[in-house]
Amino acid sequence: MYYITLNNQTIGPMSADQMMAYPVSQDTPVSRDGGAWQPLYTYPELMERYQRSGKAAAGDVEISSKKTLCGIMAIILGYLGVQYFVLGKVGAGFLTILLTVVTCGLWEIVTLIQGIMMLCMTDADFKRKYIDSTSTLPLF
Repeated sequence: MYYITLNNQTIGPMSADQMMAYPVSQDTPVSRDGGAWQPLYTYPELMERYQRSGKAAAGDVEISSKKTLCGIMAIILGYLGVQYFVLGKVGAGFLTILLTVVTCGLWEIVTLIQGIMMLCMTDADFKRKYIDSTSTLPLF
């Protein structure tokens, strides 16, 4: 039997098949019978079910498309903070607009570089740096 943590709530006990009904990812914390918590990917039997469920491919495509969209938006409209609004980091979006105004548009150079770096980084790095980050204004 397994336990999972979603949205800071412990759910379980449940079987591996029942677990796949929840919106789990490779990084979802899992515990076997209340023991130590480890990411789902450390359990081979769970990763096999996870990959068969099709969730792995869907999550990868979503991150990849979000990374591409944010990179292009940072290059074209980075001075308006559009890349942060797409990521749901509204505070960072407004802060970017403020920095653009205060620096008389020079902040656009920073967002241009950021966009290029977003397009060049791996999906895992993008997820760690921009999606999973608790930083108010993640830059590079």
